[in-house]
Amino acid sequence: MKNKFSTHWKSSKQKRKQRKYAFNAPLHIKHKFMSAHLSKDLLKKYGTRNIPVRKGDAVKIVRGNFKSHVGKIEKVMLKKTRVYVEGAQMVKRDGSKVFYPLHPSNLIITSLNLEDKKRQEILQRKNVKAPS
Repeated sequence: MKNKFSTHWKSSKQKRKQRKYAFNAPLHIKHKFMSAHLSKDLLKKYGTRNIPVRKGDAVKIVRGNFKSHVGKIEKVMLKKTRVYVEGAQMVKRDGSKVFYPLHPSNLIITSLNLEDKKRQEILQRKNVKAPS
């Protein structure tokens, strides 16, 4: 049987192959798809354009119904490639509120959650000085 995901896949112009790669990717590769751009001041500070989002990061929504809304990330869904931001909620017909799923490409990180050592190691790997 043919594998759903191939690590030897290089690139393709065909959208269906690009989508297949993204949908069938294992979680450790999907984590890289969860990257969002850094704000201009963070870009100057860390010298990198993007970094994978994490719970606790403060973000600004730049596209969609909640454009220009600022909030912290409540939950990251790797399997669905979606992020839930506090305050970005829709009201259901019964009156209950649920988080609105957002793609990380529609976010800009305004402040990083640096409590975890792994996050600081990621910034160091990108040849960046993380605050100690």
